[in-house]
Amino acid sequence: MTDMEKKVMIRLCAKIAAETDLYETDKEVQNLIDWVCLSEQIKENNNTIRNLTGEYKKIEPDCREGVRAQLERMKEICKERNNLYEKQNDLKGQKWKIEKSFER
Repeated sequence: MTDMEKKVMIRLCAKIAAETDLYETDKEVQNLIDWVCLSEQIKENNNTIRNLTGEYKKIEPDCREGVRAQLERMKEICKERNNLYEKQNDLKGQKWKIEKSFER
């Protein structure tokens, strides 16, 4: 599925949720929409994690030379990345629960 197709699907889900009561009345519709939204959020978080890791790798050599400000930024990056990893695990857990409901 292309990025454009994914964006269209997300917009469709948002429109369905906003303009009908299907989200509130049909558990399967709710699960499908939530699954798509969670999948997109996981993808965005993975991209952020990759960007932070790339920035970390660029800064790391200079830190070895003792640049204090860059070392502090590395600590911030690690903390932010760790928070995103925790969020990813929560999102994946939610997604897993939804996927399990599909099997019923």
